[in-house]
Amino acid sequence: MRRRRFVQVTLAGTPLLVSGMDSSVHPRESKGFIAKAGEGRIHGHIQLKGVNSNIIDVKVSGKDTNGDLAIFEQTSLSPKRGTPLHVHPGQDETFYVLQGEYKFQVGKETYQLKSGDSIFLPRNVPHAWSQLSEKGKMTVILQPAGKLEEFFVTMAALDHTPTPEEMAKIFAANEMKVVGPPLKID
Repeated sequence: MRRRRFVQVTLAGTPLLVSGMDSSVHPRESKGFIAKAGEGRIHGHIQLKGVNSNIIDVKVSGKDTNGDLAIFEQTSLSPKRGTPLHVHPGQDETFYVLQGEYKFQVGKETYQLKSGDSIFLPRNVPHAWSQLSEKGKMTVILQPAGKLEEFFVTMAALDHTPTPEEMAKIFAANEMKVVGPPLKID
């Protein structure tokens, strides 16, 4: 019986250790919220410049979750464009394709996704994606939240198309590292 109690107590505390968050130190709001279709919470629509000209809507901000999770909806308006090959050292990323088609590179593997497909991108693994279809839409989930939201806000505030060197600096300032060029699309 003692062993069973030890396992129950030990496993019950594991999520706090894994997440690195103690809910008594970082209390969460006890009220839920709705993120309406076609709307971005906090920032409204974030129109990107540079990597692509897509629109990002923050559905769940890292500020809502004490940095544990962020969820974005991306409306893709940049055919044959996407991200440079990059790494998130501290975040896992999941994409769920709502509309359109995309090509992803994860490590050395490439995948083509269409509506209804999802892909998991583990932290510390180089990855990139490009939009294949004329238009598209994806849900993007980051865990923990990291600074991707701040990256989007920075990219939207630019008054010019950044050089590759500027892009690398913006990526680095937001906890990402550029490690290669964007995917080539024929």
